[in-house]
Amino acid sequence: MVTFSDRLKSAMEQNHLKQVDLIRIASQQGVKLGKSHISQYVSGKTIPRNDILHFLADTLEVDAGWLSCKTAEDTAPTGSISHSTSAPEKSQQEILNPGGNNTMREFKKSSKLNNVLYDVRGPVVDEAAKMEERGTHVLKLNIGNPAPFGFRTPDEIIYDMSHQLSDCEGYSASQGLFSARKAIMQYAQLKKLPNVTIDDIYTGNGVSELINLSMSALLDDGDEILIPSPDYPLWTACATLAGGKAVHYLCDEQSNWYPDISDMKKKINDRTKALVIINPNNPTGALYPKEVLQQIVDLAREHHLIIFSDEIYDRLVMDGQEHISIASLAPDLFCVTFSGLSKSHMIAGFRIGWMILSGNKLIAADYIEGLKMLSNMRLCSNVPAQSVVQTALGGHQSVESYIVPGGRIYEQREYIYNALTDIPGISAIKPQAAFYMFPKIDTKKFNIVNDEKFALDLLRDKKLLIVHGGGFNWKEPDHFRVVYLPRIEILKEAVEKIGDFLNYYRQ
Repeated sequence: MVTFSDRLKSAMEQNHLKQVDLIRIASQQGVKLGKSHISQYVSGKTIPRNDILHFLADTLEVDAGWLSCKTAEDTAPTGSISHSTSAPEKSQQEILNPGGNNTMREFKKSSKLNNVLYDVRGPVVDEAAKMEERGTHVLKLNIGNPAPFGFRTPDEIIYDMSHQLSDCEGYSASQGLFSARKAIMQYAQLKKLPNVTIDDIYTGNGVSELINLSMSALLDDGDEILIPSPDYPLWTACATLAGGKAVHYLCDEQSNWYPDISDMKKKINDRTKALVIINPNNPTGALYPKEVLQQIVDLAREHHLIIFSDEIYDRLVMDGQEHISIASLAPDLFCVTFSGLSKSHMIAGFRIGWMILSGNKLIAADYIEGLKMLSNMRLCSNVPAQSVVQTALGGHQSVESYIVPGGRIYEQREYIYNALTDIPGISAIKPQAAFYMFPKIDTKKFNIVNDEKFALDLLRDKKLLIVHGGGFNWKEPDHFRVVYLPRIEILKEAVEKIGDFLNYYRQ
């Protein structure tokens, strides 16, 4: 049966247009069409909503009914595309409703999702999954998931959880177990967060759930929030889904990927409610010094903004550096600080994170009521995981052995940085924290104009999965993210694949 995808590809070929051309034309016409959207249309995973369908039809000079398979295959309106003159195949509608007496209702995703992207698990990852289903082994450097690479949860945590499981069968308080929140509050005191009580702590199913909750409680349609570029894309997705507008400020690669304060200033207006920082940063591995944080605080103070600080990697800092929580510099502002155990204690699958409200909570009293409402609506977060927070935050911190010379994360960072930057056409800023690096590709050398295509071609040729820079809301096609959690022998294999690929690859 002929599908929308078949006709779209046929029309694109006839007009000598590629996916990137459609995206460019859409941008020129003010049509919101992302790389992930067009990739999914071409692959047949989804079909466009009506306005995008008509844009594609107009651009490709075909009838929208023909393109959507609602008219017979041999009735394309132009002579530019030839089709068989045999009897038209039955449409999916006719097959599912042979009587034709009633028009079957079609169910589409919510329009709220039209501009929501999460390419960390997007089309390239979907292609990798298909390859694996066919029996192909894929080397994955795309997700910061410690367990598959041999990082184990500390024995003490497993022991304590197993002994508390029988006490974790019911719901907890919506904000979390008292013991967990008490331990988090004490941790906040060590980080010098001001004006924090146990009532200011919310546990969540990872930080991801709490990002979604915090954006939903704050943003009205049209409200703006400053988010870094590159970003962890969940921030942009959740802000967009909440009805807000994510305005991306630049992080400057020439300045160790620190936020560009002047760019932030330019993008603040009367609709701006808050700003987000990710420190330590994903995807760049940057760690922000006190002087940069102070400039951000001064900017938030001048414009009366909330500060959201994603600090999930705050215990994965190398080279003798110290992580500073921005909230510790802003006692007069309202700040929300996010962290958790997924990365520092290698328990990503347990799903335990938290957010801490600090500083001037009087100016955010109504917003806090919204947070409580949404927190109550999901009943509570994962109780067994909450039960080990006290154990995890107290006593010996096993992650420290990974991030010093001789430790796995430290040595793997050293290897991947040196090995990748030895490849002609690849440069990078050395990460100081987390376990990601965001290398730069010489796009002129390799004639790269589409970074998602680069990632797909690398996957298909070398069975290596990375995330292209566009997946982190980086606008130029000149970066990609690698995860350096695998052991050095695996990283060596990955670097050899990339080097060999770039020896012949040109777009």
